[in-house]
Amino acid sequence: MPGRAQLAATHRSKLLQGGVIPAHPLALDAQRRLDERRQRALTRYYLAAGAGGVAVGVHTTQFGIHSPQCGLYRPVLELAAQVVRDHEKMAGEPVIGVAGIVGATRQAVKEASLAADLRYRLGLLSFTGMPEHSLRGLLDHARAVAEILPVMGFYLQPAVGGRDLPYEFWREFCQIEGVAAIKVAPFDRYRTLDVMRAVSDSGRASEIGLYTGNDDNIIGDLLTTYGPPDARVRFVGGLLGQWAVWTRMACRHWRLCRESALRSRPDSTSSLLRLNAELSDANAALFDARNRFAGCIAGIHEVLRRQGLLEGIWCLDESEGLSPGQLGEIDRVCGTYPHLTDDAFVREHLDSWLR
Repeated sequence: MPGRAQLAATHRSKLLQGGVIPAHPLALDAQRRLDERRQRALTRYYLAAGAGGVAVGVHTTQFGIHSPQCGLYRPVLELAAQVVRDHEKMAGEPVIGVAGIVGATRQAVKEASLAADLRYRLGLLSFTGMPEHSLRGLLDHARAVAEILPVMGFYLQPAVGGRDLPYEFWREFCQIEGVAAIKVAPFDRYRTLDVMRAVSDSGRASEIGLYTGNDDNIIGDLLTTYGPPDARVRFVGGLLGQWAVWTRMACRHWRLCRESALRSRPDSTSSLLRLNAELSDANAALFDARNRFAGCIAGIHEVLRRQGLLEGIWCLDESEGLSPGQLGEIDRVCGTYPHLTDDAFVREHLDSWLR
């Protein structure tokens, strides 16, 4: 059955043009309660930095907010939605609001309905926690959600709860009318190529926005064109946990990659590839790659804490925090790559975002 949900023309155009979409963290106080003031400040920061959208209720926001017992899914989405609406009125430009959608079909449809009511434009559809579903079952699940809200597919890396999804799955996934974008985040070149080939072969490459979620290869993904000459595809942007920090510079990096890709400027390739290596090194520290990403959310929180955007690094799960040695790694990359940070920009505007 064709999806009834439609993406407004202005937002579809912006989605296909591409841009920076940070994966929004969750601001908690020392009692692990929602800190609404800092939650709003984070959204204001991302939009002031030049982000084209924000993704809320996703892995970086912590999947725990989807639990009814937690009770944070609606209030967190509402806070970001209000800031986005205010920004759209003030700036006169569309913002891509992406709501994370999880759970079995009944829960996912309920979350999609809430997100649609709050005027989110896309649902980032995660298959986390659905290991018992067949590939056919996952496709049916996606179709049900796409009836309510346009869908951004999500290939999440297995190390943090994803599952292997082959070329054949993504080829059929692309045929779902309500699919408007795909976030490709398996942290694996072979799996990434499966998705790119599926989109290229689908006949819908011009209708589906491709966003990298491979925080370990951001610049490389943004620079690379995939597929045969008559069906080229490329990443137009990213939806990334890495872009939850140093977002002002992330927007600059995205523009440099876009300019290089569109204007075929080989003179910029070597410097951008060096930047790719630097960002990957920084991401390894923030995402705690040496400990299989155990401290990935706490690492993001630590950078935001240092900048004053968060009060602390608290997570919903009291056992979740920085891994041994991770703090030193964050110190190292911040000292080695100061040009990746946007500390001065945050200092200049922090008081106004925390109002």
